[in-house]
Amino acid sequence: MSLEVIGAGWGRTATNSLKLALEKLGYGVCHHMWEVANDQERLVPLWNAALDGQADWHAIFKGNRSAVDWPVAGFWEELSQTYPDAKFILTTRSPESWYASISETILKVIDEPEQLPEPARPVSRMAKRAVTRSIGDDWSPAALIKKYKNHENEVKKTLAAERLLIFDPAEGWAPICDFLGVTAPAEPFPRSNHRDEFFANMDDIR
Repeated sequence: MSLEVIGAGWGRTATNSLKLALEKLGYGVCHHMWEVANDQERLVPLWNAALDGQADWHAIFKGNRSAVDWPVAGFWEELSQTYPDAKFILTTRSPESWYASISETILKVIDEPEQLPEPARPVSRMAKRAVTRSIGDDWSPAALIKKYKNHENEVKKTLAAERLLIFDPAEGWAPICDFLGVTAPAEPFPRSNHRDEFFANMDDIR
């Protein structure tokens, strides 16, 4: 099995909504940070190895046809070469609203992993490595907004137009279904992982 759809959008750009949408469209269980959190014993060591430069992509994505969110989005360029037939979806939102969201969710969770309950620490440590690989150590608003803009520009500049969909989930099913050549479901596009849901999911890990 090979990845067919890969998310290049960073966390807090509706990546969980995209995960649910791809699953609804028949792309199996979509690899997402929540999948890593729920299979820490297998996936955290594999992702740590990838962060050390020793990625085994086929082991990481065993059984997956799609993958989104961090750590995936931090390796979009490597994955574009490993899976040359895969299509990419860059979920997007305004840089300012992205910063407001990540600063109140992901950054709070990964800032001090040792302060979390023990069950959540391994994935939080790995997540901190994965996220800082993308955004660096300066988490000031100006620095992160600049990093976010640079990331989106690099994706747009690097990937061929026929491989890339720039997607605002507010647009609903039409763009993504046209891009993937599938039929739109007769139900609303998923809306998931708002801030309260994010912390509820963290409580499940704990």
